[in-house]
Amino acid sequence: MIKEIKQSIIDNLRDVYDPEISINVYDLGLIYEINIVSSHVVIVMTLTSAFCPMADEIKEDVHEAVCMVEGIDTCDVQITFDPPFGPDKMSEEAKLILGV
Repeated sequence: MIKEIKQSIIDNLRDVYDPEISINVYDLGLIYEINIVSSHVVIVMTLTSAFCPMADEIKEDVHEAVCMVEGIDTCDVQITFDPPFGPDKMSEEAKLILGV
């Protein structure tokens, strides 16, 4: 059951885009952890920059995407910059799109 919920969360996160790069936050490598405890989820993520002007919007979009998953009631989104974002965290598809 947890695997199915986690996959549903990932699927929803693939609908959340970094508005400056136009790649979803999951494939961009911004999602570091998805921790599921009963009906509560903790997302640990980063941003492409500590000075990202869209940080609040992205965080809220991630929160909403996770809470849309059936069986999930609450979600905390924690932002970290350790380790910092880098191209090594991106999916192969995202690297191809960005030419990395």
